[in-house]
Amino acid sequence: MPKRAKAKKTPLKPKKPRIVKPKFKRSESWRYVRVKESWRAPDGIDSKMRLKRKGYPVIPSIGYRVPKKIRGLHPSGLQEIPVYRVEDLEAVDPTKQAVRIGHTVGVTKRVEILEKAKEQGILVLNPGRVKLVESKKPEKTSS
Repeated sequence: MPKRAKAKKTPLKPKKPRIVKPKFKRSESWRYVRVKESWRAPDGIDSKMRLKRKGYPVIPSIGYRVPKKIRGLHPSGLQEIPVYRVEDLEAVDPTKQAVRIGHTVGVTKRVEILEKAKEQGILVLNPGRVKLVESKKPEKTSS
């Protein structure tokens, strides 16, 4: 049988696979209202969770870590880049990176960032509900 020529693979951005992790619950949170579900490591000497007994919730371990290629990526498969100024968009590669506008950025600067990102074809992860306001001068009423 003749050998086939290997097809050259084109590099694609890594897609984030759907990883199902368990919801890690705090020990005894299902028993008491005062104990919230937010994770805390069990440290009691007789703790069934710490001992990893069958029938008790699982505790985080290294096996639940995601692959290194997709670790820290946005679900779209792009790397998140924080942006606070319009000039920050110049260093962004639209094929590999997406932009998240900082929460301290005001409306006028946010509009400028959104317009520039649209020109360059950059994905903005938190565009908000900003309406692109046209600069209108208030009309003076003669009285």
